[in-house]
Amino acid sequence: MSREQQLTDVFLNTADSLVSDFDILDFLQQFTVHCTALLDVATAGVLLGDERGRLQLLAASDENTRMLEVFAARHEQSPCVECYRSGQPVPHIDLTEPDALRRWPEFTKAARERGFAAVHAFPLRLRGDVVGALGLFRTTPDPLGQQDVLLAQAMADMATIAVLQQRTLAQSETERSQLQYALTSRVIVEQAKGVLAERWQVNMDDAFTAMRSYARNHQLRLTEIAKEIAEGTLDTDQIPSPAT
Repeated sequence: MSREQQLTDVFLNTADSLVSDFDILDFLQQFTVHCTALLDVATAGVLLGDERGRLQLLAASDENTRMLEVFAARHEQSPCVECYRSGQPVPHIDLTEPDALRRWPEFTKAARERGFAAVHAFPLRLRGDVVGALGLFRTTPDPLGQQDVLLAQAMADMATIAVLQQRTLAQSETERSQLQYALTSRVIVEQAKGVLAERWQVNMDDAFTAMRSYARNHQLRLTEIAKEIAEGTLDTDQIPSPAT
């Protein structure tokens, strides 16, 4: 798929957020995959602030990023956390430089251990409203080109539109509780992934792909399928195993 086609796909999916049955988790997971292709980065993750104002991971292009971002959020230190708090981009962080180790010691050490050499963070914001951050990771310390920096912020803005539209549709009482709905759904998806991964003895990425494919093939919402799997009300034999 060409870069233009991928951008068109992202725009169309963002437009779909205007409908009532839009699945924010499915959109953001595919969104992070598009980020890796469009921006020449190894992995990408989208984090949202919860009702306490702490970052939580909502979607990632792979499990390596998921583990790293959860680590970063838990320890309240990373370029993504700084980006979220300031509302400003934190691009071109060379993790091989001593300054990165000084500013974010635990995060930098964990990132290096996973093979990352650079991180770029862009805020999910609308005017003065910052709801999260987009984290992009590279395996080389080379900076993003200026055009990619502009595109990365544009991508983050598109993710913001989708998230805030979901918030409006949820019709919750406060902004943070509206975002909490999506974060709670993510927890359910993680539980379902764990159930399938354990049953099939496969990794979490393969379990998620199988669950997502089943939901799409049957025109069902990802969060609904995940809830049924987590609660044990869905016969998982109906879902084709990635091991077969």
